[in-house]
Amino acid sequence: MPTRAVIFGLDGVLVTTDEMHYRAWLRLANEEGVPFDWKINDRLRGISREASLEVLLQRAPCRYTAAQKIEMADRKNRYYLELLEQLTPADMQPGALAVLGELKARGVRVAVGSGSTNAPLILHRIGLAYFFDAVAHGNEIRRSKPDPEVFLLAASRLGVLPPECLVIEDADAGVRAAIAGGMKCLAVGAAAGHPLAHQSVDGFTEIGIEEMLRI
Repeated sequence: MPTRAVIFGLDGVLVTTDEMHYRAWLRLANEEGVPFDWKINDRLRGISREASLEVLLQRAPCRYTAAQKIEMADRKNRYYLELLEQLTPADMQPGALAVLGELKARGVRVAVGSGSTNAPLILHRIGLAYFFDAVAHGNEIRRSKPDPEVFLLAASRLGVLPPECLVIEDADAGVRAAIAGGMKCLAVGAAAGHPLAHQSVDGFTEIGIEEMLRI
């Protein structure tokens, strides 16, 4: 089917918040005496906060109760929200705004499908809160990527079928979610070269709109 809609991941696709996530997780890890570095941080890309915490705690010196894990996840989010106050439109990924503008000009519907519960705040901070035809985020789903729920919700809100959607993702979990949902996928950034993606590029400046819509 021809592509009628493009669903964007958020972190790593439209905006760069990797450093903020890393600093928030590192602060929590240091407080708990848990080893943490960029290599571990990369394993958290595209998955939920709760799933990320489980990855971090794999190297913890002790076990935690469910209540303690909830508190730690909330604490990390507080640290992250503090850092998000520094976010501005300058943190948008290179070429993202131009791609969005051209898609809108062509009548292609655009949405965000993000597992982040902070997606609305992030979109506001970078000046895109009212740009998209639909936004689906972590507060509205029960199953995180690689489950396709968030992308299917976005497609439903756009009024298009999954095969008519192109998902743009930078994480393994996001690429797998797109494919599981029956959608086409363009892998960018850290996910470039993913074996399940229909096409890969390092960034938006490396692909034209015509080529994107032919995927």
